Amino acid sequence: MPAGLDAAVSGLRQLERYASVCAGVYNHLAMKVGIVGASGYAGGELLRLCAAHPVFQVAVAAAGGHAGERVAAHTPSLAAAYPSLAYEESDPAVLDGLDLVFLALPHGASQQIVPTLAASVGTVVDLSADFRLRDPEQFAAWYGAEHTAPGLLASFVYGLPELDRSLLPGAALVAAPGCYPTAAALALAPFVRAGAVEATGIIVDAASGVSGAGRAATDRLHFGTVDEDFVAYGLGTHRHTPEMEQAIGASVLFTPHLAPMSRGILATCYARPSGRLTTAAALALLREAYAGEPFAVVIDEPPSTKATAGSNCAYLTARVDERTGWLLVLCALDNLVKGAAGQAVQCANLATGLDEPTGLPLAGLFP
Repeated sequence: MPAGLDAAVSGLRQLERYASVCAGVYNHLAMKVGIVGASGYAGGELLRLCAAHPVFQVAVAAAGGHAGERVAAHTPSLAAAYPSLAYEESDPAVLDGLDLVFLALPHGASQQIVPTLAASVGTVVDLSADFRLRDPEQFAAWYGAEHTAPGLLASFVYGLPELDRSLLPGAALVAAPGCYPTAAALALAPFVRAGAVEATGIIVDAASGVSGAGRAATDRLHFGTVDEDFVAYGLGTHRHTPEMEQAIGASVLFTPHLAPMSRGILATCYARPSGRLTTAAALALLREAYAGEPFAVVIDEPPSTKATAGSNCAYLTARVDERTGWLLVLCALDNLVKGAAGQAVQCANLATGLDEPTGLPLAGLFP
């Protein structure tokens, strides 16, 4: 065999051996993942993110109302990633032995199956509100039903890594925060923790795209209702209020709004400084709080929801109004990514020992 050809063959064999080793490492690292509630907006976003994740392999996509239907037919944007995957019944038995399970279910449903899953799968990340509140009486008061698994509340780790990731590595049960509380907490918690603002009289006005209300069709979410409209709802009664207060560490008056857009949240937050505070100092406090955080970006200009679309990033800025003395903090994020599925994957990465940003998009979509 000519020397050049021999060298080429030898090189190819080395590449084959390298590829074999890489495949072995990949197979060793691969984690079998289940998504319950996979037919909803958050569930679909989990499927999208897992398709690009180097370790998380979706083995089960459960959606009771669509069992037997192909994911590709129900959500065409996922057809290339999941050409043959079909939804299964939302039965804990189909999840038995999986490494990781995401629950993207309506509030009240997760607590019915978590007691079973906690003993049969490696890690559970719940996107609902069922295990976010520490006090079961608060859950009953705000969600209108008694909690059926209060003994598990203390076992869940609240998963907002930018504010506290210390308990997430190795966690078996994670409660991923809601979209509104994530935006408000990222904006306000650094100031409350620093003692820079009063812990009472805080106001959060936040607007969300219609996907925040879920995929099920209702009259108030029809195009003809939402288009060219901007409306407040849940005045003084929105269920995210106690979670917001728990995450921020202060009492909050929260008013949500529905905006005529598919994705995004813009939270406009107001607080009274406890002492002398300037815009420059407020921005510096935010930058110090989120120094080195890949998904919390402090900017000078007002943040835009469109800049966050498809990204796991939250964009923040702050101002101090010298005329009135109020601190103003704004936070924009994608309610389906950093406000739901992306945050859940971020928490799952930490819980399972992966690098926190693994598989998560930094860049948004534009236009």
